[in-house]
Amino acid sequence: MGTKLRAFLSALTAAAMLLTCPAGVWAGDDGGEPADPGALLDAVQETEEYWDAVALEAATGQLELSARSAILMEASTGKVLYEYNADESLPPASVTKIMTILLVAEAIYGGKISLDDVVTASAEASGMGGSQIFLKENEEMTVSDLLKATVVASANDAAYALAEYVAGSEPAFVSMMNERAAELGMTGTLFANTTGLPGDEHYSTARDIAVMSRELLKHEFIFEYTTIWMDYLRDGATQLVNTNKLIRHYTGATGLKTGSTDEAGCCISATAERDGLSLIAVVLGSPTGSQRFDDAKMLLDYGFLNFSAVTPQLPSELPCPEVTGGEETSVKLESGMSPLLILPRGSAESLEITVTAESSVKAPVEKGDELGKITVSLDGEVLAEIPLTAAGSVKKLTWWYVFSKTAATSLTL
Repeated sequence: MGTKLRAFLSALTAAAMLLTCPAGVWAGDDGGEPADPGALLDAVQETEEYWDAVALEAATGQLELSARSAILMEASTGKVLYEYNADESLPPASVTKIMTILLVAEAIYGGKISLDDVVTASAEASGMGGSQIFLKENEEMTVSDLLKATVVASANDAAYALAEYVAGSEPAFVSMMNERAAELGMTGTLFANTTGLPGDEHYSTARDIAVMSRELLKHEFIFEYTTIWMDYLRDGATQLVNTNKLIRHYTGATGLKTGSTDEAGCCISATAERDGLSLIAVVLGSPTGSQRFDDAKMLLDYGFLNFSAVTPQLPSELPCPEVTGGEETSVKLESGMSPLLILPRGSAESLEITVTAESSVKAPVEKGDELGKITVSLDGEVLAEIPLTAAGSVKKLTWWYVFSKTAATSLTL
């Protein structure tokens, strides 16, 4: 990222945090740094300059990020829009909890547990270090509140308690994490715990984190937690403030999870949606908390500035192939659903849509038989092919059918 652009981002993020966050609520394991009180004015004055810089870096396709590794993925399609060193295995810190949360979400979806279930904290859960809500041994809390603490405050003790409740023990849950990672094709990932605390055999990649983030986003109820800025537990006695400052300060932000340790640096999987375009920006190993948010914001801005989500309008009138040797002389066609395409912004008007279909087919024809396709192209590149299928069946012509039709016609004369 250019020097002026990074200075602007740091100033705006820090100033906004200073003006909106109570003292102390965003410091610590997943927090930022103290802000310069004079930064806000400078940041506001440089707004036009910032967008000029974004446009310049977008045009070159080179984003100068502080992170060791980064990726920008579109959530609906999985299309990668930008990547930098995205396959290097690095410690993911508390971003690990995305997999923990995913397995909890899948257990809820599968009916194994419910949000209203009451969980009793074990001695092991209450003894977790790092970010926590200070669970006491034998303290009872619902799955919903533990999930909220895990998502919003990155609470290690809450994540551990959920893992034990789902799998019976943390080692069993870690095995589930690694099995699910393998199913998702996360070849650069190995989990050793549920929280992301440092370990020699605990690592992931920006690409893998984007993949598991995308999977989690399929469980839309999770947005009820990831978009919380501030909330409370224990009847208001425990305050939770989201470690992800983009939720408060970035338009369209929907999640997802931060993380930071001395070993991992500052990390985030940031999600946001605007105008139907849903993005996942993963940043690993930024030097500071504010730079982590700057990097994520830069990736998201790059995506929203340069791409759009488009569902092409398919032709409403389709050809009807002739049917030879059938009880009907033609068959109607129907198309599949128009796909969501992620296109360079402004290029939708240049889409080329062509229809090809069989001119004649032999009976019998079965409903669903593929008889053609609609091709969507841009600048000669095929982006999608939508099958055209028979809307109904046409039986093969038989002598008995001819005789019965002839007889029926004669009787009407």
